[in-house]
Amino acid sequence: MSIQSCKHPLGAAGHGRMTMRQNQAETRRQNVAKRSMTKEVKQLTGLIATLRESLDGIRKQRANAKLSGAEMGALDERRNNLLLTIAALDDRLSAVQGLIDLGRPHIIRVH
Repeated sequence: MSIQSCKHPLGAAGHGRMTMRQNQAETRRQNVAKRSMTKEVKQLTGLIATLRESLDGIRKQRANAKLSGAEMGALDERRNNLLLTIAALDDRLSAVQGLIDLGRPHIIRVH
């Protein structure tokens, strides 16, 4: 049998099955990424809520009139650090939710 008598162009045999496998693999990757990102959203939401509770605790401590200037300063520094951390986590949460809403989930790596 020569190549000329073959009805399929060279390399075309089985092409449909390969495309199907690639599509299934891509769908599987997207499903895994979406589950991962959904899990991250839940973790971020919980962490942000916990940090906001800590922030409320600092506000209550700061209301105490018997604090020295150094203690007030330390509480202010903790409050500022918490606010920066919450803002960064809110940004991350917004980015992850945006990717999920766009239907473009992928694994986001943090270094």
